[in-house]
Amino acid sequence: MSIETGKTSGPKSGGSARYLLALIPLIVFACIALAVGKVMYDQEVHGTDISAIPSALIGTKAPTLALAPLDGSNLPALTDAAIKGKLTLVNVFASWCLPCRDEHPVLKQLAEDSRLNIVAINYKDKSENALRFLGELGNPYKAIGIDPDGSSAIDWGVYGIPESYLVAPDGTILYKQVGPFTPTSLKEGLYPAMEKALGKPVS
Repeated sequence: MSIETGKTSGPKSGGSARYLLALIPLIVFACIALAVGKVMYDQEVHGTDISAIPSALIGTKAPTLALAPLDGSNLPALTDAAIKGKLTLVNVFASWCLPCRDEHPVLKQLAEDSRLNIVAINYKDKSENALRFLGELGNPYKAIGIDPDGSSAIDWGVYGIPESYLVAPDGTILYKQVGPFTPTSLKEGLYPAMEKALGKPVS
């Protein structure tokens, strides 16, 4: 009896294992679908701005800046000295980035506030294309550093461009924006962070 029982239990056990393995992709898919659904629900119902992705760097000192200047821009290199002691917005952009083009008028408007120092990391770009981009759309930056291999962007934890980081005068990262600035991200993200740093309202 024991021998016959052993013979019949093997196939049943193997069948159960195969059944469980077949369920794993379905379970994973269901979890992903639930997560995506929640994000879409929050964005649609609660108006959540999914571009405002938290950064592990917020509240920490900004990474060291030692980037060569954009030749032909007549602007200084992007170094620690370019942001020291100033409330600074570090913007990561490239001429080939269409959302960067859409965001540019917002940066020009922000540059009108003399209390905000706007600088740029030019990400994996060709200098002649970056110069053409700025010549066409205008230049809101006080300094530009080139990052041809993307190494500086990695140090800053860049997900994808455009991205912007608000840095306090003491070098602490206060706020991060992933993707182009929107009216919502300005109102609910950047402006409150600036007001907290300045101690004054930002219009």
